[in-house]
Amino acid sequence: MALLPNRFEQYSNNKVMMASPAELTLMLYEGAIKFCNIAMIGLEHRDMEKAHNNIVKTEKIIRYLRETLDMKYPVARDFENIYVYLDRRLVEANMKKDKEILREVCDHLRAVRDTWKEVMRLNRKG
Repeated sequence: MALLPNRFEQYSNNKVMMASPAELTLMLYEGAIKFCNIAMIGLEHRDMEKAHNNIVKTEKIIRYLRETLDMKYPVARDFENIYVYLDRRLVEANMKKDKEILREVCDHLRAVRDTWKEVMRLNRKG
């Protein structure tokens, strides 16, 4: 007998499959913030493996966001600069196991996410 996926997993899969590109980008920002926060918790508890693994997850999301930029739009250059900076800071945070750098990255991610949410809201009105 085949096992049915649990309801949360099914909901999560449906949420991703039904999301617009803008909503998927928002989900990526949310994921990056979540992993960055988990990495900070890992450092607080001296769990270096947890910190490292979650910094790497955050890096992968930032790199994916950078790779998928559509450079035909002038604003893409601004996002690329932000992503390059965040990626560099994440590498530094991982090497130094520095919670303050992670806090800075997380603050930047929240600001970009909040700006993205506002753009989404304005486009729905438009």
